[in-house]
Amino acid sequence: MVRQRTLKSLTRAVGVGLHSGQRVEITLRPAAPDTGIVFRRTDLAAPVEIVMSAGAVSDTRMATTASSGVAKVATVEHLMSACAGLGIDNLIVDITAEEVPILDGSAASFVFLLQSAGIEWQNAARQFIRVKQVVQVTSGQDGDAKWARLEPYHGYKLSFEIVFDHPAVDSTGQRVEFDMGVHTYSRYIARARTFGFTRDVETMRVNGLALGGGLDNAIVMDDYKILNSDGLRYDDEFVKHKILDAMGDMYMLGKPLLAAYSAFRSGHELNNRLARELLSRKDAWELVSFDDAQTAPRGFAELAPAW
Repeated sequence: MVRQRTLKSLTRAVGVGLHSGQRVEITLRPAAPDTGIVFRRTDLAAPVEIVMSAGAVSDTRMATTASSGVAKVATVEHLMSACAGLGIDNLIVDITAEEVPILDGSAASFVFLLQSAGIEWQNAARQFIRVKQVVQVTSGQDGDAKWARLEPYHGYKLSFEIVFDHPAVDSTGQRVEFDMGVHTYSRYIARARTFGFTRDVETMRVNGLALGGGLDNAIVMDDYKILNSDGLRYDDEFVKHKILDAMGDMYMLGKPLLAAYSAFRSGHELNNRLARELLSRKDAWELVSFDDAQTAPRGFAELAPAW
């Protein structure tokens, strides 16, 4: 049987929110089978739980924010991506502010935290959302067109293409395909950092965004070049970060996908629209589990390897 997974022990991290600039501590705790990923705002007078789901997403401007109606938690996509990449089904995340710490701007620190705590099998079958029909959402037209799509696939793979019309981005890989059954998430995707442009920083900060951003937690570019002295971690780091984000956004479905995800210039808003569209089309998906691990897609019946 392909079983659910949680942590063996708790682990903690302290950092600042990318957009809020506020100091925040998170504690990752093991959770019972069928709990899902649940954030718990422990800074409030009475702690509030926010269950990660596509329907809980309340804001997709510059990051993915989830809300319970009483409280919210922002910039969840990197931690959610790490959980998707390592196959973590059940987790309690105690958090002392309303934004997840950005740490180094990628999912690598979250991967390290999760693997350091240890991953434990649970005595419950892991359920997957298996896509049966093509589901697609689009935005814009002609030169502004964007789209994201899910298609049937016995496994989980993602392909993404970007277009930024910027010298530093254009000189790198524009398209990447990542297959969970072939590649190692922690090695090929997790280290890709978020990125931004100096020309946008002033506008963002006026609007209360990017207050905690800098060269230590993002790739920063002026009109011509990358400003980080250490350069890129991957030759195609920009598009790999878009896959990292997409994995986090799609894990808001609450269960792992069996599908081929593909996208052109997609972002948090379109990814959430795709997740909601899939859930609304009851004929386009089904819940499945695997009593015999040999029948599961490659890469899902064993624990994800370390680096």
